[in-house]
Amino acid sequence: MDILLIVLGALFIISGVLGCVLPIIPGPPLSYIGLLLLHFTERYQFSSKFLIIWAIITVVVYALDYLIPAWGTKKFGGSKRGVWGSIIGLVIGMFFFPPFGIIIGPFIGAVVGELTVGKDSGAALKSGFGSFMGFLAGTLLKLIASGMMTWYFVKEMIV
Repeated sequence: MDILLIVLGALFIISGVLGCVLPIIPGPPLSYIGLLLLHFTERYQFSSKFLIIWAIITVVVYALDYLIPAWGTKKFGGSKRGVWGSIIGLVIGMFFFPPFGIIIGPFIGAVVGELTVGKDSGAALKSGFGSFMGFLAGTLLKLIASGMMTWYFVKEMIV
């Protein structure tokens, strides 16, 4: 049973890291499930405090991933249409132009969203840049969290 839990845990850890750059897959929550699966084995154990701290970090990072791009768009003068354009651009870009669509989709979506509101091209580009920066910040935050969980998973397996 331990081998099954370890293999499943490793698959969840790998999926979690991939989910940091693929927006539909919830990266940090999957990485956390990988840690839990390893914890449920008889050989590898994490402390309750460790698991609670990482649960909190996972929830916070997951929530911030939705808030940061919208905050970036608004911080750079974007409207709600810019925020929604960014989200729609992300989804369209992911399916039609992978892997680069994940990066440029939110930018183009925010610009198009701002142009439909009637903003000039300079303001729309500024909003698109804010969306892009928010997306990068959210992705980096997810990668750090999932990367640390991966490190703990591997470290526990080696020791």
